Amino acid sequence: MYQALYRKWRPRTFDDVVGQSHITDTLKRQVVTNRLSHAYLFTGTRGTGKTTCAKLLARAVNCEHPVDGNPCNQCPSCLGIENGSILDVLELDAASNNGVDQVRALRDEAVYTPAAVRKRVYIVDEVHMLSTAAFNALLKILEEPPAHLMFILATTELHKVPATIKSRCQQFAFKRILPGDIAARLAYVARQEGLELRGEGANLLARLADGGLRDALSLLDQCAVPDGPIGEQEVLDALGLAGNLETARLLEQVGQGDTQSALETLARLYGAGKEIGSLMGELSALVRDLLVRKTAPKGGAALLTGGYDEATMGRLSNLFQSPRLVQMLALLQSAIADLARSGNRRTDAELCLIRLCDPALDEGMAAIHARLSRVEELLAGGIPTACGVSQAKPKAPEPQASPKQVEDDTPPWEEEAPPLPEEPPLPEEPGERVDLMEPVSPPVRQSAPPPAAAAQPRADLWPGLVAAMRGRFPAVYPFLSNPSAVQGVLDQGVLTLWVDTEFTKNMVGAPPVLQALVEAAQVQTGQPVRCGVKVGKPPKAAANQPQEGPEHDNLDDLLAMGRQFDNIIIQE
Repeated sequence: MYQALYRKWRPRTFDDVVGQSHITDTLKRQVVTNRLSHAYLFTGTRGTGKTTCAKLLARAVNCEHPVDGNPCNQCPSCLGIENGSILDVLELDAASNNGVDQVRALRDEAVYTPAAVRKRVYIVDEVHMLSTAAFNALLKILEEPPAHLMFILATTELHKVPATIKSRCQQFAFKRILPGDIAARLAYVARQEGLELRGEGANLLARLADGGLRDALSLLDQCAVPDGPIGEQEVLDALGLAGNLETARLLEQVGQGDTQSALETLARLYGAGKEIGSLMGELSALVRDLLVRKTAPKGGAALLTGGYDEATMGRLSNLFQSPRLVQMLALLQSAIADLARSGNRRTDAELCLIRLCDPALDEGMAAIHARLSRVEELLAGGIPTACGVSQAKPKAPEPQASPKQVEDDTPPWEEEAPPLPEEPPLPEEPGERVDLMEPVSPPVRQSAPPPAAAAQPRADLWPGLVAAMRGRFPAVYPFLSNPSAVQGVLDQGVLTLWVDTEFTKNMVGAPPVLQALVEAAQVQTGQPVRCGVKVGKPPKAAANQPQEGPEHDNLDDLLAMGRQFDNIIIQE
């Protein structure tokens, strides 16, 4: 009769237990030194070895010839406990024996000495299922048991075990087994069973097992193909995970903002019998994997749930930023939680998909943060445009070239233009750096202006330059048009932008913005101009100059910012 792999390959010694050396070493040492406790409490997730270690400990304490704390598995005691013929070692299921009457019967039987072995051992699995009255009935004998009695309690939900029970036991916490350890164990079992298990298949099974070796062996048993190799594709086909490609395609449509295609995919899957809750859960798991991949690119491979090939994950990862993934995961988790109370699950799923495709419809803080992160990414590219695409700048009329310039065929931006004798360098304040933008055309030799005119800074030029920037830089124009934030003063061929904060300096100091201001200033003045940005207030002489042009209206700032976000949403 065929025996399942997880039963056939259950460890028979403490040394065979995978990934729990911090527990098995302690238990072996206690057996060797005979410093055994009367009660143990094993906690941890399913498939990590709690019941296995309980059975090993029961055999080890009764073994006639233990080997370094391990049961020999050859003496009559070990063989009798293993095949169940010795009734002094009893395994109980608290889920079906959770009443106070069963615990009282157990307590009455426990006082008798064992008939065939040294210690009477009770293994109580899923002990958290006991009722309150059953726990109270167990307290006294658990605190002061006879010398021949040992309790081994196991549970997957420690928080349901009363503190009075915990305080009377030695507690051991079983951790999830690492995927690498599971893959190595699967490879060993496959070799012994004559199965050709490839490395990528073992790694995928280890990730799908979620830290439980029993689950991994069950999955291997399901994927076993005696006449062929077991690779990643074979595992996906055998476990029915090929439908994950549909989930990946649906998320790709969400990333492209294709609402119509996403709704059509949902309708097709729904018509094919796909359960809405299962589909939303798969989407949530995929978004979670993408977020882990984004935030932990090096060590995050062991945290992935598996089920998707590397090419698919890489393609989807390029469609989303981390803030967007956080917003999507929160929206999916909220929709999944509301499905239980929904009157129409399909409609709720469609609403969730529409919000995922169009972030503007999600009014949560996570959605706003994701959209602002998109704006920061576009501005960080050096071209502060709303759509993230370089805008074509209108060509300004070139100033009249001198005969010397006509003879010189070298482009002016490939050699350093000689400084103008009448242009002293812009003064720098201590500890402050001034960014200068050189003129875009060679210097034009002109007669020096009168001393009185050269000494007078011009602030009346700035309103015209601001008007020329309208529509070219939607993200920067609100700063340029706000006199309290930016003021421009032209003094001796140098256009200085006096700004209020470092943030404003970073916004208006982008090279494309300064280049456009230089071109506009040269067109209006007919002279070569350099441009710099400084934090502070302009000189009083320039500040007192009457500024011509329309009065600044805060409504223009609001409208410009709104157009910026509209364009960004369209691009996503």
